[in-house]
Amino acid sequence: MLVKQKAKYIQTLGQKKFREQEGAFIAEGPKLVKELLEENAAAIIEIYAVKDWIVENEKLLAKKDVTEVTDGELEKISQLTTPNKVLAIVRQFDNDGDIDVKGRITLVLDGIQDPGNMGSIIRIADWFGIAQIICSNDSADIYNPKVVQATMGSIARVKIFYTDLEEWLAGQKDIRIYATALEGQDVTGMKKLNEGIIIIGNESRGISEAVLKLTNVKITIPKKGKAESLNAAVAAGIVLGYVV
Repeated sequence: MLVKQKAKYIQTLGQKKFREQEGAFIAEGPKLVKELLEENAAAIIEIYAVKDWIVENEKLLAKKDVTEVTDGELEKISQLTTPNKVLAIVRQFDNDGDIDVKGRITLVLDGIQDPGNMGSIIRIADWFGIAQIICSNDSADIYNPKVVQATMGSIARVKIFYTDLEEWLAGQKDIRIYATALEGQDVTGMKKLNEGIIIIGNESRGISEAVLKLTNVKITIPKKGKAESLNAAVAAGIVLGYVV
């Protein structure tokens, strides 16, 4: 049974200040929760699910704190328009420590503010084996329920750091820094990269001038039609498809 006090607590995790205060976030839906259970079960604090989902996933739920709820109770605590069988409260991941960029591709996000784009980029990074993403401090919160949902579980496999990009990039020596831009080297003709930093800019403004000045190479996706710009997540997928 879901008590009223617990329902209110879960609802507060839809807000950033309470997520930060509690060090927790919400994950919803069978696929997402299953991925988290398989990748990082220790991070899951509590699970609230309807009976049929609990029965179907009995083996995965060993030693987990699971509360059976009705469809109506799930609707009260869900952040989704249409609740989907299960909701988990998850401990935020430990992404502190030094950021090592040598010998790998690192994705950098400058002011990505749309939660759907942020979640999709994390999922795309996971697809291409990118193990870490560095975000500017004004980028969307990765624990926003919409971001978490869009990652489809990739949030458990990709480390995400937030920092002052200008300061951090200025300290990156002996490594190539690539900036996606409307004008630059044609990405379709580039050789595969074994190492480097690739920056994706804000959905409408692109990469800030201050950050752009710290880059070595501008790269672009050739334009054939009349669209003014590409969605940030789409651009990230195309660029990684050519260089990774």
